Amino acid sequence: DSSLLNSAFCYILNVPFNNDDQTGIVYAWIGSKSDPEEARLIEEVAEKMFNNPWISLQVLNEGEEPDNFFWVALGGKKPYETDAEFMNYTRLFRCSNEKGYFTISEKCTDFCQDDLADDDIMILDNGEQVFLWLGTRCSEVEIKLAYKSAQVYIQHLRVKQPEQPRK
Repeated sequence: DSSLLNSAFCYILNVPFNNDDQTGIVYAWIGSKSDPEEARLIEEVAEKMFNNPWISLQVLNEGEEPDNFFWVALGGKKPYETDAEFMNYTRLFRCSNEKGYFTISEKCTDFCQDDLADDDIMILDNGEQVFLWLGTRCSEVEIKLAYKSAQVYIQHLRVKQPEQPRK
């Protein structure tokens, strides 16, 4: 579904011919706002995954897609996320008292769901809203301190980034 594309990322699209995985076209789609290193890696991954003389690999930069096959394979061209501004604002913070005192540390880059630990609380800022994720084994004290910390963080952002208010 082309509505799931995002200009901040790269994708691999495998289009087999006649329901045959041995022949077809593989597109490596490079979003216009994607990281150049990710673009290089996606090409490398596609080459290794689909190393077959009966499969054609085509690297497509966003905006240079062929109408005849690429968009048809995705069910037609639909609007998708082209504004990657959220990448400039998305942040994840870990709240913990494992050292005997309450600390907040930022998970700098490449965070994912696996970073959510049962005994921690996480503050996630997606650029529009701030969320508090509670692990199943966090304490009441951690919850209260993390909630207050999230409130202070939101107040700080209202002063520091008034053009990007958080809820």
